[in-house]
Amino acid sequence: MSVYGRNQEGYMDPTATKAVEAVSKAEKKYLPLVYICSMCSGDVVSNTEAAKRYRRYAVDQGAIPLAPHLLLHLYMKEESERELAMFMDMVLLGKCDELWVFGEEASSGMCAEIAIAKRRKKKIRYFDSACNETNRALEIGSERLQEDF
Repeated sequence: MSVYGRNQEGYMDPTATKAVEAVSKAEKKYLPLVYICSMCSGDVVSNTEAAKRYRRYAVDQGAIPLAPHLLLHLYMKEESERELAMFMDMVLLGKCDELWVFGEEASSGMCAEIAIAKRRKKKIRYFDSACNETNRALEIGSERLQEDF
């Protein structure tokens, strides 16, 4: 049995140690935390499945996805706790490196998330529902982006 940094006979093995450390550093690369912004209301079942697909896409792109709209509705009531849920969303958005917006249209909650991300100068990337990055932002009226949450 060998101990890290030593060969089978127990002697120091700096070459092998450096090689193992180099591989370990290469494997521990930085992964950005990205906030997944997508539709939740409306067709909840299909929107939830789409959000799961978007999270998988983010993982495949080397990011750590955060989609609080998939979690908060599990234990919060939309009708009575929407303002609190949106506040929690905005706190979590503040912890993220980027905002990734998915879909061809935006709900009022998505508009609020985009507005906050712009105000905080977060990097925003836009994708269609097939996870293809687009060069244009969603067509969202400026009045919808002014909502304060």
